[in-house]
Amino acid sequence: MDARQLRYFLGVVDHRTFARAAQELHISQPSLSQSIRQLERSLRVDLFIRTGRGTELTEAGRQLLGPARQVLRDLETAQAAVASARDLERGTVDIVTMPSAGIEPLTTLIRRFRDLHPGMSINAAAAFTSDEVVSAVSSGVSEVGLLGASSHPPTADLPVIPLGSQPLILVSPPGSVLETASPDGATGLDGLEVVITPRGSIMRQVVDDFTAEGADVVVAAEVAHRTSLLPLVLAGVGHTVLPKSWEELAKASGCRVTGITPPTTLHMFAVHRAQGLTPGARAVVELLHGMSHPTHQ
Repeated sequence: MDARQLRYFLGVVDHRTFARAAQELHISQPSLSQSIRQLERSLRVDLFIRTGRGTELTEAGRQLLGPARQVLRDLETAQAAVASARDLERGTVDIVTMPSAGIEPLTTLIRRFRDLHPGMSINAAAAFTSDEVVSAVSSGVSEVGLLGASSHPPTADLPVIPLGSQPLILVSPPGSVLETASPDGATGLDGLEVVITPRGSIMRQVVDDFTAEGADVVVAAEVAHRTSLLPLVLAGVGHTVLPKSWEELAKASGCRVTGITPPTTLHMFAVHRAQGLTPGARAVVELLHGMSHPTHQ
């Protein structure tokens, strides 16, 4: 077994078919298949079940998945450590972020990182729940994760950096007339048609909590992609709930923005691997510690 075989194994896992994996790995499909067969022979197990729709991992393949990612990540760490004399002149840091952190703190993090290390880049993958962020970091797919939650999330013993809090806001179509429910002009969701994200997001939880308490909330649309929310609100489909970091963009787009009563707060956190971080990821973690301040515990 060698690093090349493990890289090919993960390529098939990530791309689900030998054809797509071969294309992404820039090798021929027969060469990829031969390498996987050699790996299976050396381990004396089958790693994949070939189906008409692609491939599925066997139990042995699932057991290899985590260690394989760790081996390649450790190899990258070793290579990066040898090259650290270049003082982070080039390279990529893999992070994963929920949409709720997609404006802040992600924007500030990338700007500060690029100011310090202009030759480096950040590859920010998407996750839709805190569990997905924790899983990606724990498995080694990403080194650092950003997430938002209503309380301190389960983090599988990963180090956690609190990044403060921000209230949730109600974003409404242009010209909306809302009945205020508090002296500061905030409103509830009773009687509103809303555009929401799937279960698992804190924004969806807010809507579900209002409904559970007896509010008459009509779901006009449910969309997985947060980028669809503002266009749907602008089109008059319904109202939506977003973190306050979206307020400037929402107002610039022409939406009306109000507070929500009772107030609901989104708490931001970063998680990262405890050991084996690449130099670039260590630099990101140092920046996040600099951005840290107490939040809900």
